[in-house]
Amino acid sequence: MKHGKKYVESAKLIDKSKLYDAEEALDLVCKTGKAKFDETVEIHVRLGVDSRHADQQVRGAIVLPNGTGKKVRVCVFAKGDNVKAAEEAGAEYVGGEELAAKIQGEGWMDFDVVIATPDMMGVVGRLGKILGPRGLMPNPKAGTVTPDVARAVTEAKTGKIEYRLDKTNIIHCPIGKVSFGPEKLSENFDALMGAIMKAKPAAAKGQYVKSCVLSATMGPGVKLSTAKFQ
Repeated sequence: MKHGKKYVESAKLIDKSKLYDAEEALDLVCKTGKAKFDETVEIHVRLGVDSRHADQQVRGAIVLPNGTGKKVRVCVFAKGDNVKAAEEAGAEYVGGEELAAKIQGEGWMDFDVVIATPDMMGVVGRLGKILGPRGLMPNPKAGTVTPDVARAVTEAKTGKIEYRLDKTNIIHCPIGKVSFGPEKLSENFDALMGAIMKAKPAAAKGQYVKSCVLSATMGPGVKLSTAKFQ
């Protein structure tokens, strides 16, 4: 794979054979985020679990102390008083059957987070094949199926992220923007890793955190030492 000039220059700053501590790694990620836009900083954590087993799933959500730096568009499935509550909290789209029909019939997907009240899951359940593969299906563990829609909308807007294993047992998550600087990114990193450590399944055996890599959207990966996470 051929990389651009900026990527090649950035890669020279990183020692591929070294495992960095988080502070040093985040400093490097900020230095290598040289694109013309404000790059997202992402973390990729490989865990020593098997996501095929229900008792080894790692999934949850956390509000990052400094947010994600991204404008989040929220779609809420609700009825009655919850409609007004969701709208007042800042949700872009609020409704029921008509939203479901728009998603199913028109392929409408102009949102980043879907929240639903428990009494609307009958409607939302029909969208499983569309929302599920995109990681948008509301889930009680992530706090996106809740009677308190106002709180869920506020948290989504202020930087709540969901972490979950993919099929290769890796968690991919944004922890902010390059413009945040190492200090704010470090606070977000610590909060997310703390949540992942707390979510360790009882059935997990051996080394829990196998590897951890940080990178900016267009930058090279920086490998972290996982010693403190064992």
